[in-house]
Amino acid sequence: MAVQEARGGGSPGSGYEAAHGGGCTCGDCPHGAREGHRRAVAAFLLRRDEFAAGQGLPAAVAHSAPASRQWISEELAQAAELVAERGRAEGEAWLGGLWRRTAFAVWAGVVLTLLVQALTAIGAGWTAARTAGLAAAAVVALALTAASWFHRARGGALAPVLGEDNRLSTSRAVAAAWVLFVAYAVLVLAGQLIAASGHAERDALIAGLELTRGAGAVTVLAVVCGIAVLVRRVVGTRVLGQRLQKVRADRPRAADLLTDDAGRGTFADIQYVVISAVALVFAAVRLARRPEQLPDLPWGLAVVVLVSAATYLAGKYAEGGRPVILSVVRAREAGDLDAPIRTGDDIEIRGAGFVPPGAQRADRLARMVVRIGTVHVHVPLVPVTGGFSNPADDRLTVPVPADVEPGRVEVQVVTSAGVETNRYAIDVTD
Repeated sequence: MAVQEARGGGSPGSGYEAAHGGGCTCGDCPHGAREGHRRAVAAFLLRRDEFAAGQGLPAAVAHSAPASRQWISEELAQAAELVAERGRAEGEAWLGGLWRRTAFAVWAGVVLTLLVQALTAIGAGWTAARTAGLAAAAVVALALTAASWFHRARGGALAPVLGEDNRLSTSRAVAAAWVLFVAYAVLVLAGQLIAASGHAERDALIAGLELTRGAGAVTVLAVVCGIAVLVRRVVGTRVLGQRLQKVRADRPRAADLLTDDAGRGTFADIQYVVISAVALVFAAVRLARRPEQLPDLPWGLAVVVLVSAATYLAGKYAEGGRPVILSVVRAREAGDLDAPIRTGDDIEIRGAGFVPPGAQRADRLARMVVRIGTVHVHVPLVPVTGGFSNPADDRLTVPVPADVEPGRVEVQVVTSAGVETNRYAIDVTD
C-alpha cells in the first residue's frame, strides 16, 4: 500500500493527468519528485512507528520473536529502498533546476554592483575604474552563466565545488571564491588599461600587477588552491584504504560547507570558511579603494588565512578511522542465565564506528552485514519510536545462523560504506 501511495497509482489516461497536477508523484518533474519523496517518507515513518508499537504483524509470525523481527526488518528495508529511490529522484530534479537559480543569483550580483557603483559615484563622479568594475562583473557573470548551462544537470555553477559524495566541498568552495575574486581584480585592471589614454597611466596600471603589490593575495590564492587539490587526494586515498567512510548524499546543501557528513558542525570547516570570508571582504575593500592595482593583502592577514588552511588540512587528516570490534557476547534477556553461544542465539557485537557519518537512514542501515564464519548475516532493523535501536554505531545484534559449524569462528562487520572491521574470534557450541 505504501508503495502504491508513494507512486501515485491510478489508471493511465485521466489518472496520469491528475497525477501531474499539484500533487504529482511520478518523479518526472521537480515538484512531482519532491511530493513523491515527501509521501514516501511519511508512509515509511508511519509504518516504522506502527511496528515499534507492536502493530501490523501478521498472525503467522507474531508468535515467534525471531520470525517477527526478520519480517519487520525486511518490510522496513523494502520501504526504505523506496524512500531512497524517491530521495535520489528529488535530488536529481533539484540539481537540474539549480542552474537557473545560480544564474539568477550571479546576475543579481551584477545589478547589486551597478547600484553600489551608482550610489558611491554621487558627489565623487563616475570614473573609468567604475566602468571597468561593472564590465568585469558582467564578464564574470557571462562566464558563470555559460558554465551553469553546460553543467545544468550537475548543479550549474556549483558543479565544480561538488565533491564525489554529492556534497558541497569546503576546500573547493573557498578556492573557487578566491579564483573568482582574483580573476575579477585582473579584469578590472584590464578594463582600465583599455580605457587609459596616456603612457604614464598605462605604465602605472601594468605596475599594479607586479608581485610586490599583490604578493599576499597571490600567496593565499596558491595555498587555498593547493589545499583543494590536496584534500581531494587525501580523502580519496583514505577512502580507498578503508580508513575513511564516505556515504553519498541525495543532494548538496549549503550547510555542507560548515558540517561533516552527519550534519554536525565542525570547527576546522567553520573557521576556514569564516576566516577566508573575512579576508575576501578585506581584499574587496582594498580593491574598491585602489582599483589600479591588485589588492595588497597585508601579510599579517595572509598568514592568518594560511594558519586557517593548515588547521583545515590537519582536520581532514585527523577525521575518520576504521570501524572496530571490541567484544562479542551472547545477547540475553534480563533473568536469563549465562551460557555458551549456540547456533540460533543472538550475539551482541560491541565496538565503534559501525554506522558511517550520514548513514543513519534506514536504507543505509539495512545494508550492514555481519560475516560469521563463511555465512553473511544482514543486520536486522529493530524499530523504536523515532528511530532504530539496532543497528547502532557502537553495537549490533544478529542471530548466529544454523549453517555455522560449531567450533571457533571469526566475526567481521561490513558497514554500509563497504568498510570491513577487524576479525574477532568466538566459540560456537552444539
